[in-house]
Amino acid sequence: MSILDQIPPAEIGERLRRAREAVNIRQAQAADEIKVARTTIVAIEKGERRARMNELQQLARLYRTSVNALLREESVHVDLAPRFRKMNSTQDTAEDDAVALLADLAKAEVELENLLGINRTRNYPPERPIMPGDVRAQAENDAMELRQRLGLGVAPITDIVTLLEMELGVRVYVRRFDGRICGLFAYDDTLGACILLNANHPRERRNQTAGHETGHLVSTRRQPEVLHQQEAENSREERYANAFGRAFLTPARAVMQKFQEVTAGSSTLSRRHVIILSHFFGVSREAMVRRLEELRLVKKGTWDWFQANGNITDEQVRQVLGDLYVPDADKAQADRPTTLRLNLLAAEAYRKELLSEGQLARMLHLDRVELREILTNQELEGSEADEVTNLLN
Repeated sequence: MSILDQIPPAEIGERLRRAREAVNIRQAQAADEIKVARTTIVAIEKGERRARMNELQQLARLYRTSVNALLREESVHVDLAPRFRKMNSTQDTAEDDAVALLADLAKAEVELENLLGINRTRNYPPERPIMPGDVRAQAENDAMELRQRLGLGVAPITDIVTLLEMELGVRVYVRRFDGRICGLFAYDDTLGACILLNANHPRERRNQTAGHETGHLVSTRRQPEVLHQQEAENSREERYANAFGRAFLTPARAVMQKFQEVTAGSSTLSRRHVIILSHFFGVSREAMVRRLEELRLVKKGTWDWFQANGNITDEQVRQVLGDLYVPDADKAQADRPTTLRLNLLAAEAYRKELLSEGQLARMLHLDRVELREILTNQELEGSEADEVTNLLN
């Protein structure tokens, strides 16, 4: 008896229905794709007719999942899309695609964990509801509380993605999608906290988005969010998240101290000063100057002056930083699972022959060439680690 025969038709039908709705495909469209009548899809989803293996394979490909995922008892059934649609009734195709990508990557990671018998540790900060009063002051205090909890003090955060993933247990993904969207945040009891960052944006912009979404994790984690470019602060929640991100990445005391060191002996703020400060804190030049304005270290309108007088260019950054200028590796590799943990999980599942190349590629939204490169790199690193272990014995 095959595993397909062991699962009740009604359960298979329910899993297929959820998978279809997760990618926003109609029953009639699914029927056309696999060349059956719409009534057949209806009967399968109701459990009135058992799906055949070839039908299941075709539907899995159409629904951007795998037969393995549909048949496993621990298969993850979570659909984030309705929550985002409830949040914004005018959601467009770009948002739908980004939400689907976040959901797919998070579910794939959970399925890999289930296959490997791994329980992810969640180390989320306590929720801090937004209270009446000065929302920016609350955000500053909460950001410093999280920094102290993580043992960061006022030091710069060199890699916020790894910090969120490895220290807090947040699921973070860096992928390319519509450039109008900076990032997404969602929380689900099964998946936990999930963040998707746009690799089409510069690294400094992604850092700021990650800080902003961390603010939502702290204050309003059960409310999904889509962050757009140049989004106005139309609510207390958005003002809090923006202020939290600034305080988390550029803590006031550190900024004031570093500002005094960098500008010592100067009566004006130069482009060189801005470039050094933004590099030190890992934020954009605009974000750095606006933070200086907020802390009243420079006059209001300073950034507007730079923009009106030639801006601060990437070429000037390269000239000032010299060998310290580092290209953005994630932009070149943005279509791959860029987090350390997901790479390790995928390689281990493949090594143990729990999933095939094709299944992994579909789960992680990769082509096989990209997946093979990841698996090869992990295999090489594993071999080196084995050699070191042998030397130590």
